[in-house]
Amino acid sequence: MHKIRHRMKVIAMIPARYNAARFPGKLMKDLGGKPVIVRTYEAALTTNLFDDVFIVTDSDIIYETIKKAGGQVIKSKKEHECGSDRIAEAVENIEADIVINVQGDEPFIDAVSLEKLIDVFKEDTNNEIDLASLKVQITNKEDIENPNNVKVITDINNLAIYFSRSVIPYHRDKDVSVKYYKHKGVYAFRKQALLDFYNTPITPLEAAEKIEAIRYQEIGKKIKMVETDVEAIGIDTAEDLEKAILFLKS
Repeated sequence: MHKIRHRMKVIAMIPARYNAARFPGKLMKDLGGKPVIVRTYEAALTTNLFDDVFIVTDSDIIYETIKKAGGQVIKSKKEHECGSDRIAEAVENIEADIVINVQGDEPFIDAVSLEKLIDVFKEDTNNEIDLASLKVQITNKEDIENPNNVKVITDINNLAIYFSRSVIPYHRDKDVSVKYYKHKGVYAFRKQALLDFYNTPITPLEAAEKIEAIRYQEIGKKIKMVETDVEAIGIDTAEDLEKAILFLKS
């Protein structure tokens, strides 16, 4: 007799802070007649990849805006240091197997990459992988050396070995070709991995590098990296918003 496999419930969580340091209130800026955060919410729904989509916010104005647009929104109870904490608090009492963190400031969702992340768990029949995340190859020297770009190195099975703001790997033998990968902060989590992260204080290497992915590694979680070549338009500045408005019209 075949064992019946329980169908995975996959939900999207979109953390939405109002006070972004570089561009305050950016999620409420108008993008072709709708606020950025509403565009992102609707784009996540339109992918048809998720059983449910939720916005998680600390902001009354974002909360009310999503409610008015007929969306599902959860108000954060606590102040949070990072996206994982904000999502974990919200997801604690929600039934789900896999939780995808969708960036609130990327309204043009890359559904192909998100589907690849979900596929990691569909193929992980022994439940060995705790998280899946995206990496994109970088070749420009400035990008590789820029500490704002988190680099990732993986083993031969594409499991993350380490994330760093330093240049990794170090290219000592110039006769050997080396590829560099930037980590894109889009995650798919098993719900339990997220809760374990939430219930663990900041770990030493995470504190040094200021990279939340490292905490998962320091507590023994396996992170599968999926390569993508899509650079979505993220809205970090007023110029980015202008680009997004033009892109929407095109």
